[in-house]
Amino acid sequence: MFERPDVGERAILVHIEFSSRGEEAEDLGEFRELVASAGVETVGVVTGKRNQPSPRLFVGEGKLDEIRDAVAGHEADVVLFNHALSPSQERNLEREMKCRVLDRTGVILDIFAQRARTHEGKLQVELAQLEHMSTRLVRGWTHLERQKGGIGLRGPGETQLETDRRLLRARIKAIHARLDKVRRQRNQGRRARMRADIPTVSLVGYTNAGKSTLFNHITTASVYAADQLFATLDPTLRRLELPDIGPVVIADTVGFIRHLPHKLVEAFRATLEETTQAALLLHVVDCHDDRRDENIGQVENVLLEIGADEVPVLQIFNKIDLLDDFSPRVERNEDGEPVRVWVSAVTGAGIPELFDAIVERVGEDVLHLFVVLGPRDGKLRALLHQAGSVVSENHRDSGDSVLELRLQSRDWYQLLSRAGMQAEQIEFAQAPA
Repeated sequence: MFERPDVGERAILVHIEFSSRGEEAEDLGEFRELVASAGVETVGVVTGKRNQPSPRLFVGEGKLDEIRDAVAGHEADVVLFNHALSPSQERNLEREMKCRVLDRTGVILDIFAQRARTHEGKLQVELAQLEHMSTRLVRGWTHLERQKGGIGLRGPGETQLETDRRLLRARIKAIHARLDKVRRQRNQGRRARMRADIPTVSLVGYTNAGKSTLFNHITTASVYAADQLFATLDPTLRRLELPDIGPVVIADTVGFIRHLPHKLVEAFRATLEETTQAALLLHVVDCHDDRRDENIGQVENVLLEIGADEVPVLQIFNKIDLLDDFSPRVERNEDGEPVRVWVSAVTGAGIPELFDAIVERVGEDVLHLFVVLGPRDGKLRALLHQAGSVVSENHRDSGDSVLELRLQSRDWYQLLSRAGMQAEQIEFAQAPA
């Protein structure tokens, strides 16, 4: 009951431009990619223009005949609309065309159902599916009678419909409870990382911008990455050691898309909370995409919706290997802070510069010190080496050692405390000329 029906293998796409919607128009090229990502073959495309949608059929009678002819001529299994359809419009269109009809949200849901791998991801997809399906149950029982007044005249249709609705409500309630448990577990993990002073860096960006490829390159992980929309649904966390900072946690998240259905944002809130709690967001952008600036705006809109708009952002312009004669570089703001890094996740160009930029943005008050430690300071010396903060060490004839250190100020004071020493007890040396 809870599985999404098979959308079929041969599809007619319908894309209507509405003059009343202005900038809200969907992109037909992106919809083709969505359909291909769902594993469906596009056998025909019907386009048109209207002032506004028809309340009953979304399209006009003439366009309906054109779609019906395309379905018959190509022997299509399904008609996919690049728009959001109401439940009644879907029912009316299916009745007219005698085949299955899905809107843009339905296509995205089917892709999500195919890609979810973890238990949490499957729960989130199922929740979004059920909430979408709950308003579309009627069409499954149109072949049965409606209830009528009087004893012996009550048909089974409405009774079965109410049974299904009750089952859906119970299942949705159960999934919410399990996702609340997942959210609490994630919060515990985040609190543990905060106690250990391990910052989280979260990858965000438009779908198919190259987040998973970049994630694999910098963490040597094996997350599924492909040139298709929504290749990643399940969040993946990896620990990474960065110079001067030490361990950080890198999180790969689901990609965003234009007009991402609100129910999907709600269903994936447990996953996206990893983004809201991050110390830094790496906003991955496909710099080769013609709609690059629009995609950036869409991602920023979703970040605003989930409450992550105040988190510091470092833009990563990916896929420079597709540009002509373009080399990696770091762009800075007027304060000298890195705000954009141009890289190629495929070739690895610009990755060292990216690491340096992350260190600058995440590292707070990185200290570059030259300290003199005597034979009695062996515990502090051992702790500094253990923390990987020693750049170089030179020994004097007196037996003292001069250590060149790079570490964050909080780590410096923590190590002093563990060694039982105060900052006033430390002798500092001049940096060599």
